[in-house]
Amino acid sequence: QVQLVESGGGLVQAGGSLRLSCAASGIIRRLNDMRWYRHASGKQRELVASISSGGSTNYADSVKGRFTISRDNVKNTSYLQMNSLKPEDTAVYYCNCDARVTRGGPEYDSRYWGQGTQVTVSS
Repeated sequence: QVQLVESGGGLVQAGGSLRLSCAASGIIRRLNDMRWYRHASGKQRELVASISSGGSTNYADSVKGRFTISRDNVKNTSYLQMNSLKPEDTAVYYCNCDARVTRGGPEYDSRYWGQGTQVTVSS
């Protein structure tokens, strides 16, 4: 099993910045794609950004140029740097990863989610 622990959420004024972190722990043989999603009240969950194990990134159009995803493969941690925040960025942000793991037997691939962290941007 893999545990994902997010941190860094909070309340910020429009135009401000926040940096989210997502630390993965467990018996991880390989950490593949890592992603950040968000879920705003009354809206569908949205994929915000993703990063491959090799560092390739993708972003939702709504955050391009403002958010940056990165990862530290030694620490098994991903980061989401959010700049120029807008009230419409307000949501619960979840990290997500694909990992190859083992429970002592054969290795297998699975997907994991963090518990979420609230980001609130005031106008």
